[in-house]
Amino acid sequence: MKQKKIMFLGGIYYSVPAIEVAHKHGYHVITIDNIPENIAHKYSDEFHPVSIVDKDAILRLAQQLEIDGIVSYGVDPGVTTAAYVAEKMGLPFQCSYESACILQNKSLFRQFLKENGFNVPNAKGFTNYQEALEYKDYFNWPVIVKPVDSAGSKGVSKVENINELEKAVDLAIKTSLSNRFIVEDYLELSGFQSSADCFTVNGSFEYADYSDQIFDAHADNPFVPTIEIWPSTMKKDDQNYLNKELQRLFTLLHCKTGIYNIETRICTNGKAYIMEVSPRAGGNRLAEIQRIGTGIDLIEAEICKSVGDPIPDIKMPHYDACYMIYTVHSLEKGKFQAIDYQSDFKEKHLLDHSIYMKKGEIIDSFTGANKAIGDVLLKFEDREECNAHLQQLTDYIRVKIN
Repeated sequence: MKQKKIMFLGGIYYSVPAIEVAHKHGYHVITIDNIPENIAHKYSDEFHPVSIVDKDAILRLAQQLEIDGIVSYGVDPGVTTAAYVAEKMGLPFQCSYESACILQNKSLFRQFLKENGFNVPNAKGFTNYQEALEYKDYFNWPVIVKPVDSAGSKGVSKVENINELEKAVDLAIKTSLSNRFIVEDYLELSGFQSSADCFTVNGSFEYADYSDQIFDAHADNPFVPTIEIWPSTMKKDDQNYLNKELQRLFTLLHCKTGIYNIETRICTNGKAYIMEVSPRAGGNRLAEIQRIGTGIDLIEAEICKSVGDPIPDIKMPHYDACYMIYTVHSLEKGKFQAIDYQSDFKEKHLLDHSIYMKKGEIIDSFTGANKAIGDVLLKFEDREECNAHLQQLTDYIRVKIN
């Protein structure tokens, strides 16, 4: 029997668990991007240095290699390319290329939500500061300015007044692949924002999950999440409403089978909002901690789906304990030395950790998820025990620098 080939767009660390699953199933793994030193290339069977945003170059290579599946696992820039290649070659993917383009462009997505009657803030996409300035009276200030096509909270700014707009626009354009940005009303959060990986089967929303997402207000970019906690404290009525709205969205976009990273929030105006839906796994090891907490393996389901093989059983999640991902970062600059754990805390609560920085590397300002030092997976008996450790987390998990 011919060994199936699966192409991974991007070679970041978050792809490694999915590559391991692919190898467990006997698939031949091909990794692609234009950064040969990326760690995932060390785990693949084959590597090709091609830009993952060059969809026609990737298509030619995929046809030449006769691949059986393509994913952009945890890698936002490659999603539309993966959808494009899958559509051209008749391979499985979550949605059409057209739908992927809508989901991956924040301006197009907000417009789609508005046209179809979803809760959505006032929002418009622009190419330069002068365009945005002309619409200053359209928005309810303060506003959020962000690139239309970036992930990991890179290039995101909250703007309190018009005098701050130009600086925020410059940052957003600088971090956008297409040099476009979106301005939208700032939605005041009630409780916690949620970010979790979810799954559809033949267009049906079979695995819906929500988390409590916490930010570090002292970081240079206070919109980068640093903590994710499961299960969420979001009210069940709000979860049920979002489940129905997300199912409506998947139906409108003619979605099929696959994983999605979904961000939602409940706001002080009493409304629930769908903030982001990306047809890919999230970064920050979301599907890994969800697998540990629920026993449901979305990683395996996504990898098997991508090559047309049967997927494991997918159902709604249930947690019997409290689980956390802590994105390790530093507010101080210096040379990274190590992560040091308080011994009792490590023995009782640590499930796993990943360190992305090498000893001696310079710690950058924490402006995006790509500036993380590492990720730590933790388990607590319940939310009460988790909350008791939250405020002192940096005492239990210390970043050593010099």
